[in-house]
Amino acid sequence: MSDKVFWFSLLLVAGFVALGLYDPAQMDAFSNIAYHWIIANCGWLYMMAVLGFLVFVIVLAFSRYGNIKLGEDDEKPDYSYLSWFAMLFAAGLGIGLLFFGVAEPLHHFSQPPEQISPASGESAAFAMQYCFFHWGIHGWAVYAVMALAIAYFSFRRRMPPSISSCFYPLLGERIYSWPGHLIDISAVFATVFGVVTSLGFGAMQINSGLHHLYGIPTNTTTILIIIAVVTVLFLASSISGVDKGIQILSRFNFLLAALALLFILFLGPTSYILDVFVSSLGRYVNHFVEMSLATYPFQGQEWAKNWTIFYWAWWIAWAPFVGLFVARISRGRTIKEFVLGVLLVPSLLVFLWFSAFGGSALHLQLQGVNIAQVATADAPIALFVFFDHFPLGDIMSALTSVLLVVFFVTSADSATYVLGMLTSQGNLFPPTSKKVIWGLAESLIAALLLLAGGLEALQQMVINAALPFTFVMVLLCYNLWRGLAEETAPTELWLSDL
Repeated sequence: MSDKVFWFSLLLVAGFVALGLYDPAQMDAFSNIAYHWIIANCGWLYMMAVLGFLVFVIVLAFSRYGNIKLGEDDEKPDYSYLSWFAMLFAAGLGIGLLFFGVAEPLHHFSQPPEQISPASGESAAFAMQYCFFHWGIHGWAVYAVMALAIAYFSFRRRMPPSISSCFYPLLGERIYSWPGHLIDISAVFATVFGVVTSLGFGAMQINSGLHHLYGIPTNTTTILIIIAVVTVLFLASSISGVDKGIQILSRFNFLLAALALLFILFLGPTSYILDVFVSSLGRYVNHFVEMSLATYPFQGQEWAKNWTIFYWAWWIAWAPFVGLFVARISRGRTIKEFVLGVLLVPSLLVFLWFSAFGGSALHLQLQGVNIAQVATADAPIALFVFFDHFPLGDIMSALTSVLLVVFFVTSADSATYVLGMLTSQGNLFPPTSKKVIWGLAESLIAALLLLAGGLEALQQMVINAALPFTFVMVLLCYNLWRGLAEETAPTELWLSDL
């Protein structure tokens, strides 16, 4: 079995690590140049691509292909709905919800695009509307495209569960040579930097929680220690496998997250939260198409670059990792069941989460508690300052710190497993040595980016890494549709001459 994907991917990542160790400033400068070029020239591409992915999976679900199973016709799902949704939630969101659940609505409230009046009722409504947009069905459509293609070609067409396998209708047997290898290498590159961004956010917020609770300094040394400790934890979990480590951790952090959500729902301004949920859902639906295509070329373009385009790049960079993992846990479901489950259930949970945490934070702000200033100055600590205004706030801060660690472990654990698969020709049981190598690489790059440029460096790198993979995903849609057409109408192949 060839290890070309593993060695070339590792060489590419090692070159980045070497540059970071030798000259962090130069690495940050190079990333900054690439970032500004991409933002200036390709922001529209991210917007169009993500909307296209959403339209594609919805059409697929309600087309004649919707009843096709991701597996054999008589196959049953491997996991119950509860386990499936818990693993979706943990792998696909995790740290991001804790980091941005309070900080993002407050940031949009106080620093919206220039055409919106800051610190007003208008900016509060805008903030919640865009949180729903950034974390709703658009992002999950990105994951759904990737997971559907992998699940279909691996479970239905019995090909290796790798991203290159999804290109068989276009490339044929060349997926096993360099054209296929390059696709998998691009997926590894996107996955590494997409996950590293989340790990960086998580380490920063764990540090902020420890500082808030116990006075532990918020500095680079502490963050590096946190990354080192959590690395040991997620490598131990990864070695134990999906059916043990990842599933157990996913259920545990799903329950902890549900506890935190119920705490805010019942001890916070419950009626206000539900009003925010209903109102924001209405604005989200009403402005759906407008938001999907809004790059703000006349006013607010910088805001769109820093938020919407960053988010779409982040979702795309996470797509190989989450797609492979979601495909792995979705065997036996129909395409229609899969699309509706992946798009709707996590999105509704996210909407409720942002209504509870973001809505309560905005309620505090509008009541005269200036929590928005904290969120804009130091986003990682905003959640813990928010808890100070509730009964049992210290206990909730401590539980949230545990939840952050578990989400950190689950995300890194899942990513390590997926990177092992990607670089082992889709082996569902990748060698432990590869999982350890990729786990160490993730942690080292997260540390390097934080040392080089902090939060800004993490955001820039994920946008850079996502661009080439965006083109891969667009071609992926074509290949999935063509593969389904081949199965259902083998004598009427359209585009068969390509």
